[in-house]
Amino acid sequence: MKLLLVGCNYRTAPIELREKLAFDGPKFSAALRELESRYGCEAVILSTCNRVELYLARAHEQPLPEHGVIAEFLSEAHSVPMNQLATQQPGCSKQPGCLYAPQDTDVVRHLFRVVASLDSLIVGEGQIAGQVKRAYEQAHELGTVGPILHALFQHANSVAKRVRSETGIGRGHVSVSSVAVDYVRQVFDHFDDKTILVIGAGKMGELTLKHLKDLKPRRILVTNRSPEKAQEVATGCGGQATAWERLDDALVDADIVLSTTGAREPIMTRRRFDGVLARRSGGTIVILDIAVPRDFDPRIHDGDRACLFNIDDLQRIRAQTLQERSKHIAPAEAIIDQEVTRFQNDWLRRRHGKFIAQLTQEFDACRKDVVEGLLEDLNGAVGTDDRAKIEYAFRKLQNKFLHGPISALAEEAPEPGRHTLLEALRKMFRLEE
Repeated sequence: MKLLLVGCNYRTAPIELREKLAFDGPKFSAALRELESRYGCEAVILSTCNRVELYLARAHEQPLPEHGVIAEFLSEAHSVPMNQLATQQPGCSKQPGCLYAPQDTDVVRHLFRVVASLDSLIVGEGQIAGQVKRAYEQAHELGTVGPILHALFQHANSVAKRVRSETGIGRGHVSVSSVAVDYVRQVFDHFDDKTILVIGAGKMGELTLKHLKDLKPRRILVTNRSPEKAQEVATGCGGQATAWERLDDALVDADIVLSTTGAREPIMTRRRFDGVLARRSGGTIVILDIAVPRDFDPRIHDGDRACLFNIDDLQRIRAQTLQERSKHIAPAEAIIDQEVTRFQNDWLRRRHGKFIAQLTQEFDACRKDVVEGLLEDLNGAVGTDDRAKIEYAFRKLQNKFLHGPISALAEEAPEPGRHTLLEALRKMFRLEE
């Protein structure tokens, strides 16, 4: 089994270069087919905003292309000069270069860490597992996946599930917008009777609004100093624009407020908000003030009728979540170690399956001859129960004999130019290829 990975990620290459190397649309399909036809190998391309990675494999002993050749392929495919694609030499962490090129077992470990989100910009994020799965499925549809990458990516999928189920690495959200929505979920248990008020229309506000919209509230109100901008945002989220002059009335009706105006001074003082509270007949109002400078006077928060969170509060919750996730990195790495070994052993068993079947059949035949001869010599001196015990004992002895050679075969790491354990076992047990 031969494996090669050539790629870059957010650690080794700036976004300006990753954008140039990204594969999407027709370029993605064309590159996969070209890799397979030009180099005669299996191929999967993983292309996301944070990484571009080419996975290549061959089942036979013929070597894969050198990593420099694949770097040239990347250069050619994207018209990026080779001097921008220096490759790190394996085992030399000090050498600069945007491309890394692990081989064989190191590729297995790298993919398992990627799919488990241990190599992500935000450790524990949940998107990467789906992105890896889609990359494999697309390559499979195009016919560029063979037995090795099929086994590798199927195993990677199970690794991702195991890490997420056996560790807490994916618990809690870590973007400001998702943290905000998490908090809203803690205050309200349903949203079909809730009104969301959006004040302003900043970029982060639009992202947070997208998450809030997924809660399926009864109504979304949008207000902005610019009526045109208010109408634009309202149209985009299926909401209703309301006049800036009616901000207080909208606050009276709102259950959840998302404010991001970018005003230089607070748009809502404590005194003004006290007037809003006096008119409200509903329960708690949750205010997500993600504007900088802040839109709401912080003294508005009382933890009962009004819960106010600003950008620093949400960033603090995000940091706590990341710190909590860091505790689960070591257990996740231990799972990766186990799964790398398991994959290697599974592959070797699969690779030597024919020989193991031959060896087992040979021992089965010998065992049956010996047991039948023994029972004939005993000439009916043993009953049915004792006969079963004798057969079981010989089968157990056979399994003990075979366990050592088969395990050693699975654990062997063949070295070029040297005789293999498989060849030795074939000679020892007189088995034909």
